[in-house]
Amino acid sequence: MKFIKNSLYIFAGVILFTACKPDIKTPTLTKGNADFSRYISIGNSLTAGYADGGLYLAGQQVSYPSIIANQMKSVGGGNFTQPLFGSNEANGSGYLTLTGFSSTGLPVTANVTNNLAIRDVLKVEGFGNVTLYNKYAGTDINNYGVPGIKLYNITYAPYGNLNGFFERLLPGKAPNNTTTYLQFVTAKPFTFFSNWLGNNDALGYATSGGAGDVLTDKTTFAGLYQLLITTLTANGAKGVVATVPDVTAIPYFNTVTVDAVLAGVKQANPQAQALYVNALSSPSTTGTYAARPATNKDLLILTFNTGLIGTPVTTPYGPLPYGLTQFTPIDNQYVLDQNEVALTQDYVNTYNQTIKSVAASSGLAVFDAYTFLNNIKTNGLIEDGIPLSSNYISGGIFSLDGVHLTPRGYAIVANEFIKAINSKYGSNIPLTNITNYTGVKLP
Repeated sequence: MKFIKNSLYIFAGVILFTACKPDIKTPTLTKGNADFSRYISIGNSLTAGYADGGLYLAGQQVSYPSIIANQMKSVGGGNFTQPLFGSNEANGSGYLTLTGFSSTGLPVTANVTNNLAIRDVLKVEGFGNVTLYNKYAGTDINNYGVPGIKLYNITYAPYGNLNGFFERLLPGKAPNNTTTYLQFVTAKPFTFFSNWLGNNDALGYATSGGAGDVLTDKTTFAGLYQLLITTLTANGAKGVVATVPDVTAIPYFNTVTVDAVLAGVKQANPQAQALYVNALSSPSTTGTYAARPATNKDLLILTFNTGLIGTPVTTPYGPLPYGLTQFTPIDNQYVLDQNEVALTQDYVNTYNQTIKSVAASSGLAVFDAYTFLNNIKTNGLIEDGIPLSSNYISGGIFSLDGVHLTPRGYAIVANEFIKAINSKYGSNIPLTNITNYTGVKLP
C-alpha cells in the first residue's frame, strides 16, 4: 500500500511539472507592413563599406546595407547587388594595414598599393585631379554608397566627373557625365530604402581642421533633404534614415591629444609650457583666427605628425620652434580648435533636426546614429558578450582611418538600423551575430 501511495505522489508530481513547463514559441518571422523585395541603400562611404582609408572588396562585402539585406531575406527580402571590385582588383582604391607598433606603443601602418582598381587620373580645370577607377560591369545595383558624396552634391549634374567612385558606377565616362546622383539612385523601381547621407556635409570641414572645406548651409541642407525624401517616397516606398553622427567624437579627433603631445615635448624640453594653435576667435563661419595656447578642447587630427613639434621655423624674430610659440602655431589643417568644434556641432545638430522632422512627416523609421555613437564614446558597449568602445584600434568599432567602421562596427550599425525598421513597421527582421565579424586586423 505504501508503494502505491508513493507511486501516486510521483505520478502527481510528474503531471504538475508537465503542467507548469513553459510553452516556448518561436515568433513567426514577418515583414510587418513593409515590402523588402527590392531594398536599396543611399549614402556615402559608410554605406559603401569604406574602411581603413579606402574602398576595397573585403570592406564592401561587409557593408552595413549588405548585412541588413541578408537579414531581410528571412522576411521576403530580395537579392542585394553591390558594385563589388573584382578579384583581380580586390584592393580597390588602396587602404591601410596595421604592420606593428613602435617602441612607444604607437601603431605603425602601411598603404596597400598592389592589386588596385585605378585606371586613370583626370585633371579637371578649376577642380583638381580626379582618380578614376575601373568601371563596374554589372547592370544592377542595390548599394548606391558613394565615398565622398555630400547631400549638397545630389542634384549637381557634373558630379559624375568629379568623384571617381560615382563615375565608376555610371555608364558614361568622365568628363561627359550629366546624370545626377538623385536621378541615378531612383532610375529603377524599389520598395524599401535606407538613407545615410549628410555626414560629409560636416565631416569634410572637420577633418580639414576647418581649413579645406566648408559646412553645408543649413537652409540648403534642409531643402535638399526634403527633396531627397520626397523623391524616394514618391511611389510609396518606405524606408529608414539615420542621423549625422557627432563627427567631432570619432577617434580621428580623440586619439592624439594636446596633453599627450605636450607631455612628450616636456620630456625632451622641460622649459616648454604649452602648444600653440591658430584658433578661430568665435564659433562663427566669419570669425578671425589668432594664435593662443592649446587646451584639450582643441582636437588634433589622427594623422598629425607630432615629430614636427619643436622643429625650427624661420620667422621675422629668428628661428623659433614649431608649435611652441605664438609666432609658430600648429597649422589650421592639423587641428579642429574649440570654436570650430562648437561650430561643427551646431551645424550637425541642425542637420539632425531636419532629418528627424522630415522623417516624421514622411512616416519613416529613424536610426539616431548621433545618440547611439556618442553613448558608446561615453559609456562603451557590450554586444553579444564583447566589450566595445570608441577607442582607436582597441575599441573594435572604428577602423584604422579613425573615421569609418570595422566589419564588427558595420554589423553593430546594421543591427541598429534593423531595430529601427522593426519598431516602425512591425516587422521582426532577425539581428545579425556580431561575433561573426572582426575588429581591426592585428599583424
